[in-house]
Amino acid sequence: MACFLASAFLLVLQTYAAPPDFVQDRYDITLDSVDLDPGLPFNISGDTPPRGTSKRAPHSIIIGVRKGGTRALLEMLDIHPEVAAAATEVHFFDWDENYAKGFEWYRELMPYSYPQQITVEKTPGYFTSALAPERICAMNASIKLLLILRDPAERVISDYTQVYFNRLENHKPVQAIENLLVRNGALNIRYKAIQRSLYDVHMRNWLRYFPLEQIHIVDGDALIRDPLPELQRVERFLNLPPRIVSSNFYFNQTKGFYCIRSDGRERCLHESKGRPHPAVNSTVLQQLRSYLQEHNRTFFRLVRRTFDWQ
Repeated sequence: MACFLASAFLLVLQTYAAPPDFVQDRYDITLDSVDLDPGLPFNISGDTPPRGTSKRAPHSIIIGVRKGGTRALLEMLDIHPEVAAAATEVHFFDWDENYAKGFEWYRELMPYSYPQQITVEKTPGYFTSALAPERICAMNASIKLLLILRDPAERVISDYTQVYFNRLENHKPVQAIENLLVRNGALNIRYKAIQRSLYDVHMRNWLRYFPLEQIHIVDGDALIRDPLPELQRVERFLNLPPRIVSSNFYFNQTKGFYCIRSDGRERCLHESKGRPHPAVNSTVLQQLRSYLQEHNRTFFRLVRRTFDWQ
């Protein structure tokens, strides 16, 4: 019902404000089409649209979680010839200033794609946004959502590590992780990095608008260890033909994680990915893990599966 009311409200906005071609796309009305040129590449970039392509709202969205492996998932999924991946994080559904620009603005940020391709965008902030589930549901109640998660305590430390290095690069003061995790002798549960790791809290909000069957959870820890099985599960969830194979990945001994081999090229994630974590005081780390345990158990019940988290 919540999604129906949001969709009805969106329909009013679209009817009176949206350009006609966007309304056509929203309701799957076919626009002029051109036969595909088999000589053109599948994954498309650049400003000049190849013949037979268009920009479409995403068929699937990677909704999070921040520092869960969203960039790795998108890059690996982009190997598939029937996937067109958005180049940047759009933050359309979680930032009010972007959402106010309208769906045509959002669609223009999507890549050109052929009719047989699916468009995928990823914005990790969606998962922890209070408004994103309702807004995405209003756009497309049947959209398929991808959620990649990792051990929530490790995710907290990774979150801290990213902020730490960003502050160093911008010549801003930094704090030891223990000073952020603990305040007045107790775990600082108001720390944003901890709040983002309360997967059960955020998942409840998504399940208000989408059935669990529309949300595929990728095991981020497993993706790091062995990417192929996780990517094959994503292919099946998205009804994609199996095209991603073991030869698309190779382990980079220097970086310590898997890199991608596709279209005769090899590439690894940006150097900011896979940074070493700081050592955390064992007592503080145990406090953090103990606090997260009950939230993890609740999350397991919500999604009807378990993960190997400490």
